[in-house]
Amino acid sequence: MAALVATEAAASPDPAEAAETAEAAELSRVLSRMLPGLEADSKLGRRRALEALQRTLEAARPEAPDGDPAAAAAAFQGPWARLLLPRLLRCLADPAEGCRALAVHLLDLGLRRAARPRDALPRLLPALAARLAGPEPARRPPPEVCEELRLALVQLLHLAVRLSGAALAPHLDDAVRVLRCTLLDPFAAVRRESCECAAGLARATPDHFHMQSESLIGPLMQSISHQHWKVRVAVIEATGTVIQFGSGKSVDDVLPHFAQRLFDDVPQVRQAVARVVGGWLLHLRDRYSFLHKLIPLLLSSLDDEIPEIACEAAGLWEQVGLHWQMENEEDLKDKLDFAGPPPAHHPSPGSRPGLGCRELVFRNLSKILPAICHDITDWVVATRVKSAQLLAVLLLHAEGHITQHLEPVLRTLLHACADEEKAVVRSCTRSAELIGTFVSPEVFLKLILSMLRKSPSPSGLLVFASIIRGCPREALRPHVKVIAVELAHAHICQGSENVQEALAELAAVESVDGSQDLFRAHVGALLERLAASHRDWTGHSTGFLQFDVVLAHSGPALGEALPQLVPILRSCLQPARDPPMRLKLFSTLSGLLLGARETVDSQGQFHGYLDTLIKDIFVPNLQWHAGRTAAAIRTAAVSCLWALVSSGVLSDEQIQEVQEMLMPQILTTLEEDSQMTRLISCRIINVFLKTSDGVIDADKFIKIYPELLKRLDDVSNEVRLAATTSLVTWLERVGNEAGKCYYQSNIQHLYRELLVYLDDPESAIQDAVLEALKAGSVLFPDLLVREMEAVLHKHRSPTHCEQLLQHLQALPPAP
Repeated sequence: MAALVATEAAASPDPAEAAETAEAAELSRVLSRMLPGLEADSKLGRRRALEALQRTLEAARPEAPDGDPAAAAAAFQGPWARLLLPRLLRCLADPAEGCRALAVHLLDLGLRRAARPRDALPRLLPALAARLAGPEPARRPPPEVCEELRLALVQLLHLAVRLSGAALAPHLDDAVRVLRCTLLDPFAAVRRESCECAAGLARATPDHFHMQSESLIGPLMQSISHQHWKVRVAVIEATGTVIQFGSGKSVDDVLPHFAQRLFDDVPQVRQAVARVVGGWLLHLRDRYSFLHKLIPLLLSSLDDEIPEIACEAAGLWEQVGLHWQMENEEDLKDKLDFAGPPPAHHPSPGSRPGLGCRELVFRNLSKILPAICHDITDWVVATRVKSAQLLAVLLLHAEGHITQHLEPVLRTLLHACADEEKAVVRSCTRSAELIGTFVSPEVFLKLILSMLRKSPSPSGLLVFASIIRGCPREALRPHVKVIAVELAHAHICQGSENVQEALAELAAVESVDGSQDLFRAHVGALLERLAASHRDWTGHSTGFLQFDVVLAHSGPALGEALPQLVPILRSCLQPARDPPMRLKLFSTLSGLLLGARETVDSQGQFHGYLDTLIKDIFVPNLQWHAGRTAAAIRTAAVSCLWALVSSGVLSDEQIQEVQEMLMPQILTTLEEDSQMTRLISCRIINVFLKTSDGVIDADKFIKIYPELLKRLDDVSNEVRLAATTSLVTWLERVGNEAGKCYYQSNIQHLYRELLVYLDDPESAIQDAVLEALKAGSVLFPDLLVREMEAVLHKHRSPTHCEQLLQHLQALPPAP
């Protein structure tokens, strides 16, 4: 071995090695005696050799004669590079985990003590890539199975980056290949260390890193939602550096992930986003291309729930504004030289944003607003809240420049102020106040009043009130009369809520006993007045809303006002009228019909309008039309019909009249997509059959049971049970028919089909079908026995068939 060392030394062309000191030569001799142990067959032997090397390197530090640390490092360089490095790198693949750990420790020690650690990179980087990434970048799992050793190897790579600096550039491929894998390592500590290493690599090789930076963005973004918040912070910080020294093309790929982190539950994560985005706005080379995308992220942090984060974001934003102002000083020269004081009506003149901040927002507002207007209607509450807060911040910066974007902003506020989330409404009313502050009344009145005329709403009035509250009194004074006239219009002032309180006060003024007596006194006149405009109603019309309130609260008074009420109902429920209005009206009418004796039939006169109700309202609305809206209206109409026939207000003769007119339509609704419609239709048919008692035409009667039989295959067990109940009633009606033999072939078919469902997987269906067969068995018992014997061997269990047979045997003999 000594001869080998001497040969290597003689062959080496390195000038530093030719000038080795006696101490370096002595270290070489000591090390050469230990190196053969690294090739031992036993794990114990290799480990002892590595431990001996560790003791030697940690205890016997070579010192130069003059005590110069640089000379000592130079003396260590030769033995380290020639003898130790290649053998320790081979030990990284040792089967024994303890040996691999010692090898990593010795490599770390060697890099720190060597005079030229960069000389180790051509061997070190491929070895690290082999242990952490394998032959392919996406290989999983990594060759190194021990997570603590993977962490140590990434730390070793990070050390090499710090010590070698720009010398690492030729080895970027290997380093990036390692990081692409370790950034996704299952061990959280490895991911954090990899993030720090990626940032260090970017800073160390600024002239070359941009060619490789994009390949790290994917793994970083996969880790940005990691369950450990420290990993998320590390990823955000590393991404900031990677893009800062890399390619600006990656900004678009990163921003959606950063925006999502603004909703992170951990404050440190949100703070990291603000810092990185602020840094980009200050120093990113291509930042001008991304200003409209970066500004909203930083401004969103101004309303963070943690004051420290909001304060830091405000400081960063101020720096960004000043920096941009300095860069564009020539462009802003007039505004800087002739800068005036804040507007006298400014909501916070003492903390008015600087010129640079205001100009940045104004110049990018047209690109930012569309996204804000979209997100403020998002289905996620947190997104709506954050967007509403950001809108207020933008309007505070834009000041008078809001005017050119006023229409889309007002549309957004009208929608957002109807939000159920109070935080959204609070921020939007703040934005409306800012509009009143910075926009001339001549401008905002023209737009907001036009919107209120087209579609008055509580949210529109709230926005209008907030705008007026923010407007300076002296500017608003000339327009007070116009505002008052508009607010006095019926389509606005009559849309007021608090109906119950108003009715109670009115009843007290008229000295009547509650709202029922009040309606009894005035409902006729009220309906006559409403009838004047009912042909123009939609679901949002003030007149229709008033009509709906009259229906809901008049109670017994409606029974006295049927001559005025029914024509309005007939007109408003025609198929050509507004679908939302018809849906709402059917719902209200269902409630009235369920309690018909206390509402529309309080005077016993409702039967006189039954023909109109059936022919002019139910028949047109039960006809099939394509589309979901039409289906919803049919469901509402069927529900309303069920309320009528189950209310008890109709006699059997009247139900028979209804059945004669509506049975074809109800049989059709058994095929509706809506489970509710099919269920209610089954129940209505059952009521029709119970009250028919032989009055249905035989040909029409036969057409009923096949439609009910189809419902036994329904996806809903509730519908199947309701259909079975109706079949029982159908069979009972046949039993009352003198000419039952006319139906024999149909009943045989029904027996055959019901016997199939007698073996249904659902026990409830089996029991219901058994009852149906028992009810029908009295018609043709011998026929039923023959059909049952034909299928008995096919049933999984004979239990129900045996019960049916026992029932048949107990029947009295046919006369």
